[in-house]
Parts: sequence; C-alpha cells; structure tokens
Amino acid sequence: MQVRLDQLAQHLARGLQPVYTLHGDEPLLVQEASDMIRAAARKAGHSERQVHTVLGAHFDWSGLLGASQAMSLFADKQVVEIRIPTGKLGKDGADAMQHYCEKLSDDVVTLVALPRLDRSQLSSDWFAALDGAGVVLRVDTIERAALPQWIAQRLAAQGQRVQAGEAGQKTLAFFADQVEGNLLAAHQEISKLGLLHDKGELSFEQIEAAVLNVARYDVFKLGEAVLAGQVGRTLRMLDGLQAEGEGAVLVHYTLASDILALKRVKAALSAGKPMPMALRENRIWGAKERLFERVLPQLSEQALAELVDAGSVCDGLVKGLKHPHWPDDPWAGLQRLALMICERIGTAPGHRAGGSAKMRLALVP
Repeated sequence: MQVRLDQLAQHLARGLQPVYTLHGDEPLLVQEASDMIRAAARKAGHSERQVHTVLGAHFDWSGLLGASQAMSLFADKQVVEIRIPTGKLGKDGADAMQHYCEKLSDDVVTLVALPRLDRSQLSSDWFAALDGAGVVLRVDTIERAALPQWIAQRLAAQGQRVQAGEAGQKTLAFFADQVEGNLLAAHQEISKLGLLHDKGELSFEQIEAAVLNVARYDVFKLGEAVLAGQVGRTLRMLDGLQAEGEGAVLVHYTLASDILALKRVKAALSAGKPMPMALRENRIWGAKERLFERVLPQLSEQALAELVDAGSVCDGLVKGLKHPHWPDDPWAGLQRLALMICERIGTAPGHRAGGSAKMRLALVP
C-alpha cells in the first residue's frame, strides 16, 4: 500500500501496519518519518528495538529471520529495523525478504529503510512483497521550486511566518537560495529562527541576519537551471560548485551532454518523429523532459550548432587548451558556456531569462 509522506500521521492514528518501507535520498525526511513510526509503535507497546544493517553479500539473513520470530523475555512486542544503504539485496537477500514478509509476527513492526530505488528495484519480487505486506512511503527530494513553500510550512509549524504578498515571497526565495540542496541545514536554520525570535511575523532583515549560506549544489541540477534560463541561479550554482571543489570536467560534461541531447532531439523532430518518442530514445526523463518540450520548438538549428561549437571549445579549456577568444580560466569558460545556453533560450520567442546585463558582459570575448 502506497502512502504519501504528508498522510503518514493520519495513517498511524488509525493503527499500525506490520511493515513500513521507506525509500528515498532525503535523510531529514526519512529520519522524521522513521521517528513517527517508532513513536506510534512505542505507544502501541512495542518497547523492544532491533536494528540490522545490510552491508555486502555476507549479511546473515537467517539470523534476521530467527531474531524477528524470537520474543524477548522482558517485552512482548518489538520493532525490527532493516537498513539497506545500497538498496541491493542479492539473490539470497531477495529470497529472504520475501520469506520474511510471509512469516510476519503479530508482535513485530518492521521498518525497512532504503535509498532511492530505480525502476528494476521497484518492479522486483522482493519490493512487491514489502508493498503487499504493509505500507510503502517514497521520500522525494524537495526540489528548488517547492522549497519556499516547504520553508513557509515549517515556519508556520513553530508559529512564525514571513510578510504577506511579494515581500514575503522574496524573503522565502532568499531563504531557499541560502539552503538549496541541504534540507537538514534548512531544518536547522528554521529551528534557529524559532529560538532567536518570538512567534509571529519575521522580517527579511531578521531572516537575512540569522540564516547562513549553507546551500549544497548538485551538478546535475545545474543543467535544469540552465535549461530553465535561470541566470541568477545558474551563476550561484557555478560559484558554489567551484567552491565545493567539484571537477570542471564533470560540470562541462553535464552542460555538453544537454547541448548534444538538444541537437539530437531537434534532428529527430525535423525527421518527423513525435516529441515523446524523440525524448525517450535520447533518455530524457523527468524535469528535463518538460524543459526540453518547452525550449526545443523555439531553438533554431543555427543556435544549436553555435552551442555545439562553444561546447567543443570549452571542452578544450577544461583540459588545458587555450582559445584566443575565450577566457583562460576553465570556470570562466564554463560560466560563459552556461550563459550562452541561457541566452539562446532567453532570446527565443516566448521565453525570457533574467540577468541580461550580466549575461552580455560574460559573453564578451
């Protein structure tokens, strides 16, 4: 049975299921959901707890199966936690997990913690056994677009809020920029505001003074920002990735891969293929699928050819080859390439990108 994270409290109030399976890569949300399940289990009398961590192929599954069936002399009920950090069970583990789900005890609540799973894992027999035995919660990452609303909800939970209207939206956007990609730090900064200030409305100045810049940037999210024409966010992400020691080669690979994918899909469309087929053949999924659908009809073949040439020049820069019309510094070259993509998207009909003055300066040879 699938349950959304925001439905968990209501679900637990109606009673416990024998198995709870959490999968996702957001540690804060996984921890909070696990704490809610443990608290409900303790309230129902499950006072003993076992924790088993599956690492490698030599995990003793037979020991786990036996332990889950053995009742303690001092407690009638228990919580059994099975943590699988890699998400890989192997054949023995897959068989054991299915057997475990078939032999559940009424006196045991099982909590299974997994990372984000791929399509093959989600369609496996062992995952189907977990799904059939209890509740599955998929813990999704809070994307940048949803982060201001998430912050506002967390502030409201501790009796605080930002100003109404546009001023409040700007405050939340600033907060989100400071903590993007680091939800645990975002939670800590929100808690700090609860300690520093009374309940009620918070001003921009109060939040600016209290919230540290603890953003952590994902190189693969950079491509989404660039394709969305988000100049300011693109520049922040490039600066952040450089400061965090990310390799310039990997950043170039991300940008160049998107350029080449745009060109391949554009060629497929020109050959008469429908957009969904062209995107699927080029393995464009999720958020990038929507971005490609929006920008591709507006990009000309000439614009894409220019971006391919620029990507080739930048490839040389990150490998130590200088170019007379490009900056010598690889990161300056990456910034120029990213802004070129933003410019081509931003100047396409029906699409606007902010930060045009800074963009024009960056594009000057």
